[in-house]
Amino acid sequence: MEFTPAHFNKKTLEKLYRRYNREEYISSDPLKFVYEYDSAADREVVGLIVSSLAYGRVAQIKASVARVLDVMGRHPVEFIRGTSPSGTRKKLAGFKHRFTTGEHVAGMLCGVRTILKKHGSLENCFFSCYRDEHETVIPALEGFVAEMSGGNELKFLLPSPGRGSACKRLNLYLCWMVRKDNVCPGVWSSIPASALVVPVDTHIHRISLAMGITTRKQADLKTALEVTAAFRNICPGDPAKYDFALTRPGIMNLEE
Repeated sequence: MEFTPAHFNKKTLEKLYRRYNREEYISSDPLKFVYEYDSAADREVVGLIVSSLAYGRVAQIKASVARVLDVMGRHPVEFIRGTSPSGTRKKLAGFKHRFTTGEHVAGMLCGVRTILKKHGSLENCFFSCYRDEHETVIPALEGFVAEMSGGNELKFLLPSPGRGSACKRLNLYLCWMVRKDNVCPGVWSSIPASALVVPVDTHIHRISLAMGITTRKQADLKTALEVTAAFRNICPGDPAKYDFALTRPGIMNLEE
């Protein structure tokens, strides 16, 4: 499907949402792994792992995610709480997903372990960084990343918006955790969907350029905020609502 400025209106976007934002399409997306776990505690951890590795070819992403989750067993939170940092690194030794190594993933999981000990859940940690006066989740996301990385160099796996990154994968994670519809599981209840930022990857950036809602050539944080502001004018309470539906035609090679 080729997008044009004429497509940027609520009627067209709602039509795309009804057609593509459906449970039957989850199997084509790495998000499917989150639905393989029942508890909110496991889902929020699995969602972080899946979204963090969500770059590259979909088949490669799924294979890499499956390998990490296989190491962690059926209850990832129990694995994280009960495995020492050195044990986690040992179990993930040799793992590689493009730019991401087992050491990087182990570092992130150790950060999760610290957060679980301090806050009880990832949601509680994120909410502790969030303020009602924040227009978007970006300030809270910066604090969340700082707590999880603990000063370690995990810039690619856990980029900070403070460095100007669009944080596509982390914003995707937040969409999964906060939004609840036929696709997003909506694990968290403390953060409003109105504060979400659209996960701007190459697909959404290209579509946004085609629809005339940005002219920026870089898919950075400024672009993500500009795109989000445009979608907020269409859907104030849920600016990230159309993300999944907009990317399905291109990703799945579907036609209108």
